Amino acid sequence: MTQPAATSPAEGASQPLLFTPLKLRNLTLPNRVVVSPMCMYSAQNGLANDFHLAHLGQFALGGAGLIFTEAAAVSPEGRISPEDLGLWTDEQIVPLGHVTDFVHRYGGLIGVQLAHAGRKASTYAPWRGRGAVPAEAGGWQVIGPSDTAYNVYYPQPVAMTVDDIRRVTSDFAAAARRALVAGFDVVEIHAAHGYLLHQFLSPLANTRTDEYGGSFENRVRFLLEVVRAVRTTWPTHLPLFVRVSATDWAEGGWDLDQTVQLAGLLRFEGVDVLDVSSGGLTPLQQITPGPLYQVPFAARVKQEVPDLRVMAVGMIDTPAQAEQVLEEGAADLIALARAFLRDPHWPQRAAAEFGLKPTLPDVYARAGW
Repeated sequence: MTQPAATSPAEGASQPLLFTPLKLRNLTLPNRVVVSPMCMYSAQNGLANDFHLAHLGQFALGGAGLIFTEAAAVSPEGRISPEDLGLWTDEQIVPLGHVTDFVHRYGGLIGVQLAHAGRKASTYAPWRGRGAVPAEAGGWQVIGPSDTAYNVYYPQPVAMTVDDIRRVTSDFAAAARRALVAGFDVVEIHAAHGYLLHQFLSPLANTRTDEYGGSFENRVRFLLEVVRAVRTTWPTHLPLFVRVSATDWAEGGWDLDQTVQLAGLLRFEGVDVLDVSSGGLTPLQQITPGPLYQVPFAARVKQEVPDLRVMAVGMIDTPAQAEQVLEEGAADLIALARAFLRDPHWPQRAAAEFGLKPTLPDVYARAGW
């Protein structure tokens, strides 16, 4: 077995922060480069297949420090699309185990993102259509904190009862238990991008008047209960991530101040890394994206909650940009998405650009750098 993520400095070269290890509980990441969760819409009945093995396996061969799967739904109704990956049944464990075995065989580490889409469920994959999937095409009734749809093209949700909230909380815990059996090293809870847990956080989507709506303390209650349930199931020696949207980019919505306050609560509940993204909650959002545009959100969390590790994501494309974020102390980890789709060997190329000698899998060693 080789460890393609490892690098050794060439003569006279210093070790960039991007290629320094990071210890999270009993797990040590060999570098700070993370494959961000990316929806692939390529599963059937939630089952991983050869595509997922090839897609995720290439990142282990390419030297990523940690690889995340796409969002895996914790219940059938929690899928974004009918083609989403899932971990709501034991039948889904073995196919994912083939993926984790391959990644581990080549020295990689892999995490799974657990998710529920809430009112943004039962929609088409981007290249298959727009908006709600009708029942005759495999769609289903969706749920949310309230009965307001994301927009006129999306399904009309049914407001969740307290029993529904407890059921979904149990679904997250059960999915984390299956993730352990499947061989994952990390679990991430998806509370961003306008999906169910984010919907409860934001007053733009959550108009409840019970103990899960209204005040900040009430709106964060569901997420904290999910984190506690997962942390009870997920072993204490393995790290737990949570992905959040730092802001809704819309007046009256979830914002950075609330994110910082939430970060402190999540650290207390046993979360090791906050994965800081933004947006996705409302079509009213006003975003002007650009290189590193979300990094200031991660930096603020890291500054105000210094004992919580932070991962930055969003249009971080080049090795120089990634290193800059780390050097400025804005984050501890760098998550890449489109950059990895363009170049699965991004970490090895980055190492070469920094004057390091990448350690390649034996089967690729003759390629050199």
